[in-house]
Amino acid sequence: MNSFGRIFRVSIFGESHGIQIGAVVDGCPAGIPLHENDLKEDFARRRAGGIGTTPRVEPDLPRIVSGVFNGKTTGAPITIVFENTNTKSGDYSNLWDHPRPGHADFTGQQKYGAHNDPRGGGHFSGRITLGIVAAGVIAKKIISPTIVSATLIEAGGSKDIQAAVEQAVATKNSIGGIVECVCTHVPVGIGEPFFDSAESLIAHMIFAVPATKGIEFGSGFAAAAMKGNEHNDNFISATGKTETNFAAGINGGITNGNDIVFRVPIKPTSSIGMPQETFNFKSKAVETLVIEGRHDACIALRIPVVIEAATAIALADLCLLAQQKPRIV
Repeated sequence: MNSFGRIFRVSIFGESHGIQIGAVVDGCPAGIPLHENDLKEDFARRRAGGIGTTPRVEPDLPRIVSGVFNGKTTGAPITIVFENTNTKSGDYSNLWDHPRPGHADFTGQQKYGAHNDPRGGGHFSGRITLGIVAAGVIAKKIISPTIVSATLIEAGGSKDIQAAVEQAVATKNSIGGIVECVCTHVPVGIGEPFFDSAESLIAHMIFAVPATKGIEFGSGFAAAAMKGNEHNDNFISATGKTETNFAAGINGGITNGNDIVFRVPIKPTSSIGMPQETFNFKSKAVETLVIEGRHDACIALRIPVVIEAATAIALADLCLLAQQKPRIV
């Protein structure tokens, strides 16, 4: 559904071209300082405007309409909303019969029928991740001093991200990328094996981010070619610090105090400027589709802050869950 979390529970709502989008955060402890200005830095990192991003630029001015009093959280549900002000819904009028390949136009129509909103991707749009980023700002406050930092390390198969993006723009195509996320100052002992392990909940949230196609923690797929004596992380201190970190700071689904490190592949944006030959369900034939509208040539440029937010949300839920469980000594 559209909610995540057992204690720190996040719900997102809205459509790309609807009146407004937003998030509801329940389970946030009382007394945490929170103001609209706290959201601006992460919102700016997600906002379009640079080369390779969509020309659609929204002000993304947040309104906190519940759950905060005198600048601090009350313990009640926090609702944050944002108005959609820059929409061109006519650009999507032909997609009902001629859905975009790679997008959710077809599956959304099949699942929800005539009630699905196709404008700008509707509820499937990356626009909705603004609510995840908003919730992530709150989550980052809860998990402090843990710091979550994500960076785009590759785009279009190249370390030269700028050149790859410029080529995609010039050819009216799109490219994907790889985002690396590192969590530092992680406490020991969070994670609930088996089904709510630290990896499981982080991966659950990461896959909720549109365009995500995978995740690998630490050594990832390279572990399959390693031997045990190569992959094992030797402990070198009483704090649990390890000589290497192939396990990405997690053993048995529980954090061991070392950095959590993972990488996420982001697929190329489905909407591209190049003509595509794909099925038209009205004419019952394969026809040329030219997609109108405003789209990112490399959505991966704007996703690192969303990956941070998703990770912080999962860690906040795990931290609050751990606080409710008695410690066994």
